[in-house]
Amino acid sequence: MKLLLDTHIWLWSLLEPKHLSVKVAAELENPLNELWLSPISIWELLILVGDGRVSLGMEPGDWVQNALSRVSLKEAAINNSVVLKTSEIDLPDLLDRFLVATALVYDFTLVTADERLFRTKASVIANR
Repeated sequence: MKLLLDTHIWLWSLLEPKHLSVKVAAELENPLNELWLSPISIWELLILVGDGRVSLGMEPGDWVQNALSRVSLKEAAINNSVVLKTSEIDLPDLLDRFLVATALVYDFTLVTADERLFRTKASVIANR
């Protein structure tokens, strides 16, 4: 299965794995699954650090490089199809629209704890 990690799932998997459900933790560790990350999640991390809501203990760019070297994640590119698909998604948050659009365009299963994303057309694994 191709899993697109929502930003908080990616961060929790690295910083606070206790926040992951047993099901999500098992899916992330399953070697048969491909793990994908959107550049939107890195952008969101930079926003969270800038707002003081996340502390990394080092420069964000260094932290991201370190994090990406520790876990094998594939990059889910933002392309014209993803951008156009965002116009079909009725969510107030632009970053969430990009994540859902990415999941739909690439046929990924979105791994998230965000209940708003459970009700989209994307396939979802809920962190509950």
